Amino acid sequence: MSFGPPPSMSQPPPAAETHERKPGRKVRKALTALLAVVLVAGLGAGGWLLWGGGDGKSASQDGKGATEAQGPLDVRETVERQPASTVGEMAFRFSVDDMNPGERVEMPGMWATDRILAKGINKTLVGMRVGTDIEPGEEEWKLGLDGPICGYTRHVTGDNRTAVLFRANDWAEDAYCNQVAFVDLDDGRMVWEARFPTSPSGLQSALDAGQDRPSVTLAHDTVAVTWGGGTTAYGMAKGERRWSTTATDPCQDMGAAGGRALIVRQKCWSGDKSVPDTSYQHIGYKVRKVDPATGRTLWTYSAAEGIRDLKVASTEPAVLAVAGGDIEITDLLSLDDQGRDRATISLRNGAYVADCSYTDYLVIDDCPTIAVGADQIFIRSKDQLEKQVSNWIIGFDLETGDTTKKFDSGPGSLLQPVRMSGGRLLALRLSEDHIAPNALVALDPGTDEQIPYFYFGLPAEAETMTLMNENDIVVQNGRIFFGRKSADGPSGEQKKQWLYLVLGIGSSAAEKP
Repeated sequence: MSFGPPPSMSQPPPAAETHERKPGRKVRKALTALLAVVLVAGLGAGGWLLWGGGDGKSASQDGKGATEAQGPLDVRETVERQPASTVGEMAFRFSVDDMNPGERVEMPGMWATDRILAKGINKTLVGMRVGTDIEPGEEEWKLGLDGPICGYTRHVTGDNRTAVLFRANDWAEDAYCNQVAFVDLDDGRMVWEARFPTSPSGLQSALDAGQDRPSVTLAHDTVAVTWGGGTTAYGMAKGERRWSTTATDPCQDMGAAGGRALIVRQKCWSGDKSVPDTSYQHIGYKVRKVDPATGRTLWTYSAAEGIRDLKVASTEPAVLAVAGGDIEITDLLSLDDQGRDRATISLRNGAYVADCSYTDYLVIDDCPTIAVGADQIFIRSKDQLEKQVSNWIIGFDLETGDTTKKFDSGPGSLLQPVRMSGGRLLALRLSEDHIAPNALVALDPGTDEQIPYFYFGLPAEAETMTLMNENDIVVQNGRIFFGRKSADGPSGEQKKQWLYLVLGIGSSAAEKP
């Protein structure tokens, strides 16, 4: 992979303003300098990068619902500041031009700090400085692993550390996913690594036996790995094994969700689990809330019969996303602090959309279109196509299941929940005509306001990166990053193409790293 100038804009700049990188020229440019050229060209051709206008006021803190001070062993929950300017500008670009036809690159996991954007690429973690236009060899750090990344968590600690899983022996077909690494995202340092057990797959036949896919997540001072045969927990500072559990037939630990609390998902079989059962009639689910420090089970919740899949949208408050009789999420279940049913939010009428990630990596708590606050859950409606495209985000009370707040996208745009920021919901407003700007907005349930953080446009080649189920979308330290989960080389007769892998946007008034 090599890096180079970005793909063409949706409208090409005048020839006199075209900026190209000279062959062999060793250059590292801050994107603010790059934009000085691109912006002039873009505005001359109709503009694509900067939209909106700042009001010049100083940034204010989103005080409502702000999280308490967090330590280095806590899972990070940041509250974003409202920028002084609503003008959005490109804050980071990572692109390639040398992928071969038919080549595929896996890019599992993306994390951001105040100065680093980190991405998994096959068997390597790469850290790149925010605010730069990356060239070959100019990465801030690279951390090579013994084999491909085979699991990750989206969670990050208060001191910018996270965990990934990787295979022990490079690309060997029989290499198990049995290694966990705890990594410092600021400097790329391997804090520690450990090997965990493996178990044969419970859903495969004896003739096609494989490995239960493991899962990793973070809770307070704990890195928890589930691996089919049980769960193993490690201390964050040194990686010492804190506690472990083993499978209790007929149930196996199959995925863990972290954050404010730790919940372990169990899959249970009522028949012979070595025999494939496509009807799901012999499969059931349980979830256990676990004390991260000791592994002690605090409560257990058994899902109803007929559930085909179960994800954890939030651990505290506990919210489950279940697929009842279908592969799509049909119900959201809120539980109380004892693991008992509080409310059921049914999505069976098809009016609303709730999605969780379905990738090759077993991340059970990555639900990109579901945002859970202290007492409400927010999801989006299905797209309305009658006149102009539109939708809305709707809130549901976790105690009663009743609707609470409704935020309309307005005609010609769509709203997508991203994450909570204190008491506000951060959402992405996407323009459908690709002329009006996109925006990162904060939705305030207390005042019913939609507060624009910044407006921005995207080049045509990057528009698909806003699809939440197919890409990583991260808001952190005043910036929004769009990153691909995988990349494919050119197809057909096309021999070369520019491809965005990660694109970052921030306010023009944001503090520069």
